[in-house]
Amino acid sequence: MAGPLEEIRIVDLTRILAGPYCTMVLADLGADVIKVEQPGGDQARRNGPFFTGADGSDYSTYFTSVNRGKRSVVIDLSNPDGVDTFFRLVDGADVVTENYRPGVMSKLGIDYQRLSARNPQLVMASISGFGQTGPYASRAALDVIVQAMGGMLSITGDEGGGPVRPGVSMGDITAALFTAIGIVSALVERARSGRGQHIDMSMLDCQAAILENPLMRYFSLGEIPERIGTRHPVVAPVQALPTQDGYVAIAVTDGPTGHWGRFARLIGKPELATDERFASGWLRRVNYDDLRPELESAMAQRTTSEWVGLLGSQGIAIGPVQGVSEVAADPQLNSRDMFVQLDDSSAGIVTFTNTPIKHSRTLGGVRRGAPGLGAHADEILAEAGLSPAEIDAMRASGAVG
Repeated sequence: MAGPLEEIRIVDLTRILAGPYCTMVLADLGADVIKVEQPGGDQARRNGPFFTGADGSDYSTYFTSVNRGKRSVVIDLSNPDGVDTFFRLVDGADVVTENYRPGVMSKLGIDYQRLSARNPQLVMASISGFGQTGPYASRAALDVIVQAMGGMLSITGDEGGGPVRPGVSMGDITAALFTAIGIVSALVERARSGRGQHIDMSMLDCQAAILENPLMRYFSLGEIPERIGTRHPVVAPVQALPTQDGYVAIAVTDGPTGHWGRFARLIGKPELATDERFASGWLRRVNYDDLRPELESAMAQRTTSEWVGLLGSQGIAIGPVQGVSEVAADPQLNSRDMFVQLDDSSAGIVTFTNTPIKHSRTLGGVRRGAPGLGAHADEILAEAGLSPAEIDAMRASGAVG
């Protein structure tokens, strides 16, 4: 069944991660994403590690992971014929996405003012490190830069330790998801007004946006949050703790499912339930130095699976700290079809992570693998109205790869 964004066409100029992840999300939801690549292709195609496909070629795991479901055409935007061809694509598009540094689109002659003059209903999303305005607008930025400048690295890591980058590119992924929301909301507004608009996305803005509680604590109390490992900054115990053979994550709060007294009894320390120092989640956070040895000594008495079985059966929120291989085998994720296999004629059988968005009617999901460079050029250009002779001429001029 088609996804909810069926009949939405996106002309995608983005490269590497933030932009491609955004358009991958939209492709999973049914959008037709045309990946416009410069000669040589997206740099991510050359990022390792690589796997060997059924055709004997090497394929980038990095590129494959975030470009599924798209079609590819190579257009040289430094060639006037290439720009004309790009305009033909935009005339029939709903959305254009790009993640060049501010000013590049204008230099290429394909900025929002020019594109919207041809297609007033066009929604264009620009992702950059710092946005289109402000004192940093012209500066280069990658994921770790915006995580550093956006405060994420200052609150991530062990207590008393140095900055730690999360295991995934939070700067890129956060910007990707906010941009997807921006695009969908602009399309909803267009349905009312009949007009498109430009969306200016800053990766740094997005990092600030997800610092919800840390920034509120600073603005309200002057408190500067610090690194505290896996612990929650407000409630305890909400964290990962070592067991006999690994780690478990637990969350014992003060709400209807908090169960502090029950938790204390089950870990063999019933006296903690009546200790005034630990009467609430906040007090347990304030007095955590007293609570820590009690928790660690108790949890070390059983294995991870034993604790998950015992505490989970009593309604306490708990889960094992799983490695990637365990995530891939997790029965809950597999029961919800979060991993799907596609048989690509070139790459062979590839397993992808499916969309987590579960619509009841307009089901989305992974429809095709990542495209070969320029693999869909003829069909894309024909859909844009170019005749076979015109396509051949574009190739001869170098405008189309």
